[in-house]
Amino acid sequence: MAIERLQKILSNAGVASRRVAEEMILAGRVSVNGVTVETLGARADPEVDELLLDGVPVLKGRYRYFALHKPAGFVTTARDDLGRETVLDLVPIGDVLLHPVGRLDLDSEGLVILTNDGHLTDLMTHPRYEVEKEYLVGLDAMPAKRDIERLVRGVEDAGERLRAVSAQPAAAPPKPVDIEVDFDALEDAEEEEEHATIVEPRPEPAAWLILTLKEGKNREIRRMMAAIGRDVLALRRIRIGPLVLGNLSSGAFREITPAEVDALYAAAGGKRPE
Repeated sequence: MAIERLQKILSNAGVASRRVAEEMILAGRVSVNGVTVETLGARADPEVDELLLDGVPVLKGRYRYFALHKPAGFVTTARDDLGRETVLDLVPIGDVLLHPVGRLDLDSEGLVILTNDGHLTDLMTHPRYEVEKEYLVGLDAMPAKRDIERLVRGVEDAGERLRAVSAQPAAAPPKPVDIEVDFDALEDAEEEEEHATIVEPRPEPAAWLILTLKEGKNREIRRMMAAIGRDVLALRRIRIGPLVLGNLSSGAFREITPAEVDALYAAAGGKRPE
């Protein structure tokens, strides 16, 4: 691999944008082969040189790719200023600087890709590459046929045109397997019941749709459903390009296979880096 400017290496690794990477360098947070670098003209060879950010290796000889089933309640960012749990808290793999590919709402769940490959991130998230994302959407009631057709033709919201590639009714997903109850622990918990905060259970969806999108605008599905008078009670991303969530349980993750990474690149018309 050719010798490159440090800010380009950091950006390609998905650590930060080039502008932010330049700020990191000027702040003395980056070192090459044990020597702190504070000038923007510095270069390195990512295949040979050891590049550290805040003492953590930026590159580990190859890129890493993980598929995560994000539960609701986790923020899809690398870090959160409010101290909330992020998707990276669910993938404790140590010294690889991962970042999520795109976003998934706090209240949504489903497939999230985590990687240190900035090029793949760009291919998966930029609208010009038109990589499909598929969602299972639980609603308060089944929309009329004409409203489902409207989702594909497009609806207007806040001056934006929102449209699905496809929309069709779906069967309800299987319910999670019941967990064996520890009754001794339950009795202990009941003693503190009066001090606990009671959380109302969410209503069960009465109908389900499968929606396929290409753009992924902010809260797009919830806005589309509101435009046709329906409430979203559950939202799960089940596919990104050729990569499917499958039977990955909530909160679990797995490493994406090389063949799957090649397929993700192919879906966006790109080529996986060597």
